[in-house]
Amino acid sequence: MKAEYDFSKAKRGARVAAPTGKTRITIRLDTDIIEWFRQQVNEAGCGN
Repeated sequence: MKAEYDFSKAKRGARVAAPTGKTRITIRLDTDIIEWFRQQVNEAGCGN
């Protein structure tokens, strides 16, 4: 790994537009709520 990198010629990657009717939001949920959703996914036979 280099000690320093030169980003002066860097280019941004492609921006993926959100599909029509979709809005990205960020929310904070309690850990027990997240675990409940994971349990639902696993019971449905999906997930890891």
